[in-house]
Amino acid sequence: MSVGKRIYLKRRMPDPELVKAFETIPASNVADVMGRNCAMNPRIHLVSSPKKQMMSGVAYTVKARGGDNLALHAALNLAGEGDVIVVSNEEDSTRSLIGEVMMSYLRYTKKIAGIVLDKGCDVIYVSSPDFFGKMEASRFDPSGDAVYCTGTTPGGPYKEGPGEINVPIACGGVSVMPGDIILADPDGVIVIPQKDASTILKDALAFQAADEAKAIAARNGTAKRDWVEKSLKEKGFEIIDGIYEP
Repeated sequence: MSVGKRIYLKRRMPDPELVKAFETIPASNVADVMGRNCAMNPRIHLVSSPKKQMMSGVAYTVKARGGDNLALHAALNLAGEGDVIVVSNEEDSTRSLIGEVMMSYLRYTKKIAGIVLDKGCDVIYVSSPDFFGKMEASRFDPSGDAVYCTGTTPGGPYKEGPGEINVPIACGGVSVMPGDIILADPDGVIVIPQKDASTILKDALAFQAADEAKAIAARNGTAKRDWVEKSLKEKGFEIIDGIYEP
């Protein structure tokens, strides 16, 4: 087996109902019950406009050489419906990894849930204005893909390798294991470890209910804000009834 050129065909998969259940919870609420330590760098942001605001799916990991998309092409052949292709690209920003033909294949043939690319990517590298018009027209198609990346470039990729599929990677500063649950919305992308997902879902649902109650209180004037003064005192803040003088 050649390390650096391995393609694993199998992953440990989460319960599909568990994956779907996360679609009802904002990514920020889930992140709050995970110590706020699971969100990808905000440079990785939504660049498409899918009708569904929430995306949840199963990580299909790709470890690519910077500027090379041979391993990503292999993932296109192997990934399936509901997968989220997550690509580690050595944080390269000089080459696009995916363009209009590949995106069309993922959307209409493979029906993946979405794609996340680390650092530089051309995610939608468009050579045809007519195609871009079609992309715009289909942006509100419920089956449209959620695409997250750091930007676009007309500079195309190489296809030489090496690369690996379904191995542990880092994307956006967060570790991703094959089979982890990827949850994303317009705020960004978080990674939910598969082995902890059931507990995280339970905690996140409870947090969401409490958060919604706080939002109602904020609107109707019953919000409790006395915790702020208490926290300031505990942390040694000084409140001065006066004007700052240089």
